[in-house]
Amino acid sequence: MWANFPRSMPSSPPAPNPEPPRALVLALSRLLAPLVRLLLSHGVTHPFLANLLKRVYVEVAEREFTIEGRPQTTSRLSLLTGIHRKDVKRLREQPAEGQGVPRSVSLGAQLVSRWIGLDEYRDADGPRPLPRLAPADGGPSFESLVESVSKDIRPRAVLDEWLRLGVAHVDEQDRISLNTGAFVPARGFDEKAHYLGRSVADHIAAAGRNLAGAAPPLLERSVYYDELSEASVAELSELSRRLGADALEEVNRRALELQTRDASSAGAHRRMSFGVYFYEDRDANAPPDPSPDDSDA
Repeated sequence: MWANFPRSMPSSPPAPNPEPPRALVLALSRLLAPLVRLLLSHGVTHPFLANLLKRVYVEVAEREFTIEGRPQTTSRLSLLTGIHRKDVKRLREQPAEGQGVPRSVSLGAQLVSRWIGLDEYRDADGPRPLPRLAPADGGPSFESLVESVSKDIRPRAVLDEWLRLGVAHVDEQDRISLNTGAFVPARGFDEKAHYLGRSVADHIAAAGRNLAGAAPPLLERSVYYDELSEASVAELSELSRRLGADALEEVNRRALELQTRDASSAGAHRRMSFGVYFYEDRDANAPPDPSPDDSDA
């Protein structure tokens, strides 16, 4: 069955509501559960998160919930967020924390985008294996790929980092192959954490716009089924990986073409993201699995 989630946020900030919509509260409870599980597994306590939330509440309220022609005041931000005036004042005076992208992500994303998006680096099966060094005929190589993005970074340094992260591997012919999944590192906590923040933030932002009811809705859909066996879930997982990879490669290829075309345009100030996901877990309402003794009976 298809889950089709009904675009823009309110143009003016709502009045503080002591009783938010119950449906939203229930959705938040479900949304926050996997986040809290992640935080607890990495030692992020409630007091730490509460302090972080205060900063984010103030930053978002100050930046996005403005009234035209009127300045944002500490008192108004306190009323809007429910955070004490002293805390709002302190947070407004603190320098904003940077949103830096790990160097390996910034460079790596550009390289992967070109590898899977440009015909010279592809074949009928997708991104093709590249010789590590430039061949005698001057054809494409991993070396030329890196130098097409940056001449300040040695290709060997990029390769070593990609091997460490599990992004690529070297075959017996000394060719570099991009691993399935492109730039979602198998290792590298900072890199994976960056993609967690970027991808999930955009997914929630899309859902938030749709929930606000503006039209046309943003693409934000999923397929949900339960009462499936492990074998069926494994088959659907593989199908999702294959179709998802095809869709991402096609969008990436066209986006690269359009970005090149728009480079000289004065109005090229928009950004986009597109993603698909697959998740599986045991149904929380399912009866317990039979014990080995039961199954042998």
